[in-house]
This record gives sequence, structure tokens and C-alpha cells, in this order.
Amino acid sequence: MQVNQNTKIAFLGMGLMGSRMTTRLLNAGFEVGVWNRTASACQPLVDLGAQSIQLSDIGQYPIIMTCLADDAAVQSVFDQIETYLCPEQTIVDFSSLSVDKTKQLAEKSAQHQVTWIDSPVSGGTAGAELGTLVIFAGGNAEVIDALLPIYAVLSQRVTRMGNTGTGQATKICNQLIVAANSTLIAEAVALAGQAGVDTRLLAPALEGGFADSKPFQILTPRMATHEFEPVQWKVKTLSKDLNNAVKLAEQFDLDIPVAKKALSQLETHQNKGYAESDLATVIRQVEQ
Repeated sequence: MQVNQNTKIAFLGMGLMGSRMTTRLLNAGFEVGVWNRTASACQPLVDLGAQSIQLSDIGQYPIIMTCLADDAAVQSVFDQIETYLCPEQTIVDFSSLSVDKTKQLAEKSAQHQVTWIDSPVSGGTAGAELGTLVIFAGGNAEVIDALLPIYAVLSQRVTRMGNTGTGQATKICNQLIVAANSTLIAEAVALAGQAGVDTRLLAPALEGGFADSKPFQILTPRMATHEFEPVQWKVKTLSKDLNNAVKLAEQFDLDIPVAKKALSQLETHQNKGYAESDLATVIRQVEQ
């Protein structure tokens, strides 16, 4: 497979990440067809030069990219496009899925001579907007290499982690750290506030120290000021990813108690009506 700016791309899923990634591809000169379950979400991309497509058009696109909510969403879309798949197409999935679902979909794709590359990302909406995402790829090494001109527009680094499913396994580990860390950051901000600390100073004060991290610098100012817009990480997304981590660990009889505790906290927060809210809102649960 050869990829250049004349290679047509179908991008399915215009959410927080997909819309920003598509914008970068359009600005880089790629011809992109866009689809979203709620069609109106495609209009800003059409205004930038994308083509609005139906799932039945998918056979016209050598590269199909997906960035969808979860296992069920990706399975649903795959079921709708499967009839229209053509040999030698490549599906690049930027969604965060379970390893088992990724392997199942890769096997079904192979039955149509279509290559599946799991390519989950880390870096949040800011990384998607700036093209500084990091990508964990799983699957055929030659195909991943061929995709580098596209990956270069979207990311600062892509690493092939191994065979199909290893990209998702890496993302699950990434999200385990981010999600569990977010609950601890909330506890630290709440404790500091109770002790009389001006919590707005925590992020700059701890910057560069051993406790510092990108999640700390993003979440702490929001938690300190209770300013949660715009949404950067949805609570339900991190909860889903952490659940995937716990389930994956169970397959190997590996006990991960910190992740389980963090999952319990996020699920409780989500069930209180914060599913669509920014991850920083978990501070409210701790303060209550």
C-alpha cells in the first residue's frame, strides 16, 4: 500500500477527537469523506472541504479511519460497512477498545482481505488539535509504515507495539495510569484546600517535580477553580477505559486493586449524572 495526499480517506466519527483529527488532515491537503451518526456534526468539516458520505460509500476509500465511543459503537459501524468493504482496504481504528473486540474485528476484516490496524491515541483534544498525539499501533508492520504520512499529520510519534491488539493493550495501560491518577489528583486538591492552601498555585508550584504530569497540569487548575468547560476528557470515557483495564487484568489473574478503586470512584461519579462531564469534575465527589 502506498499513501500520499491523493489517497482518499473516509473518517467515521466526528466527536471531540475525530473532528479535530479530520481538520488536520483537511488542512494538510488530504481528501477526506466524513460520517457521523448525528449527521449535523459533519457540517463544520464539510465547510472546511470534507465530503459528507454515507456508510454505503465506504468502498470508494482505500483508507477507513474510525474514532468512536466504545466496543458497541465500533461493532455497530463495522456491521453497517462490512457489506461494502473491498480487498486491500485498510481500517485504522483510533477508538479505545477492548483487546478482545479488536481481535474479533481484525479477524472479520481479514475475511474480506481488509487490514485492521489498531491505533489508539493519547494526548487529549489539545493533542488532536495541535497534531501532537502519540499513537500506539498494533498490526501489520509494513502497513503501519505505509501509514506514516498520515500519522505524521496527526501525531508527534507512532510506535508499533506488536501484533493486532497490542496497540489497544498499551492504550488500556495508559488510561489506567491517567484515570487512577485523576482520582488521586482530586484528593490532593481537596486536601490542600482544606489545609488552607491556595489550590490555584498547586500546578505551578509542583511543576517539574516528581508529582508533576500532564494530567496534573491540566486537571489541577480546573479542579482548583471549578471551571470544567470545555470538556477535554469525559468521565464516561475514562470509566470505560478503566473497566477495560480491570477486565484485561482478570484474563491474566492479575490483581490491580488501585485501578479497581479508581474505577469504583469514577463509576459512582458517572452515576450521579456526570457521565458527559469533564474528568476534572471528580473533585466534586471528593469534596462532598
